[in-house]
Amino acid sequence: MVEWDVPRSCSGAVVMVELGLERGLPVDVALRNTGLTMTQLADGAYDISARQEFTVVSNVVDGLGDPPGLGVEAGMRFQLPLYGTFAFALISSATIRSAVDTMMRSMSLTFAFSSVTRTASGGGTRFVFTAAGIPERLQRFVVERDVAGTRRLQCEAFPEAPPLPVDFAFPAPAAEHADRYEVAFGVRPRFDAPQTAITASDAFLDLTMPHANKQVRELALVQCDRLLEHRRPRRGTGRLVRDALVRNIGDPPTARAVARELDIGERTLRHRLAAEGTSYRALVNEVRERLAEEFLANGMAVSEIAHRLGYAEVSSLSQAFRRWKGVGPRDYRLLRADHPPTGTNSPAADRSS
Repeated sequence: MVEWDVPRSCSGAVVMVELGLERGLPVDVALRNTGLTMTQLADGAYDISARQEFTVVSNVVDGLGDPPGLGVEAGMRFQLPLYGTFAFALISSATIRSAVDTMMRSMSLTFAFSSVTRTASGGGTRFVFTAAGIPERLQRFVVERDVAGTRRLQCEAFPEAPPLPVDFAFPAPAAEHADRYEVAFGVRPRFDAPQTAITASDAFLDLTMPHANKQVRELALVQCDRLLEHRRPRRGTGRLVRDALVRNIGDPPTARAVARELDIGERTLRHRLAAEGTSYRALVNEVRERLAEEFLANGMAVSEIAHRLGYAEVSSLSQAFRRWKGVGPRDYRLLRADHPPTGTNSPAADRSS
């Protein structure tokens, strides 16, 4: 799952804004509802929250109509220098395996929104990419972007290394778009696979990195640890507010009430949330969205969900849900019909959505 409040470099948002600009999408559309300006993004040292970057991603993908291969095109733009000190930790590693260990340990220093897990696979390792916590309409883009970004890192950190087999758990693109995948990955990916994954043999992982340097790596890792520690405290307030909202979402407390519960002033609460790239209103909507999705998955009637989330009318929930997911709650449940709900409530009540 994405930790939405963890700060990250603004470079990922810049990549997306530039991608949109090249295709005719105005900057103000790309930055809508982020609170960001191009002046801020022009400062390479400026941090934003994962939530803010993801909002840019959503704006750009929606604004461009999500054309085939857009995620691959975006991912291939994530050049090694964008990762800063983290890039030095990777390229100075002794082996590819060591570089991968560093990446898996410090994913919050990357621009990924996918969750990546690794499993042994017949003399090698499969790196499986999933889009847990990502709206369904953006899952393919996010996963393709992250897999392509990984490929770009490989190309720049170790250009002589052979391309790796790539599987996508998505249908193949139309024939006229297939070539761009092969150009990006150096191989033709397998589509409609059980999982989205990159597979690396042990022989590949044990290759010596061309710029291995123990001293540089140790210095870079120290800097990475400091950066992780610097960013870690900033995510606490949002999490505490979420916890308070989950406990009382049927009658959401005011920001002042939550601030009182946390023993801080309301202004301090709002300031800390702003520093984490969010707001009290955004957190209320986020908690409601997440719980609504969970309740739908468990088969709860829409009328009951509306009541539990503090909506006076079912229509209010339906309108909010369309803003979050692009469809109403009943249609959303139908779209997920291939994953049967475990609850016992009848979906008949959904007709009001």
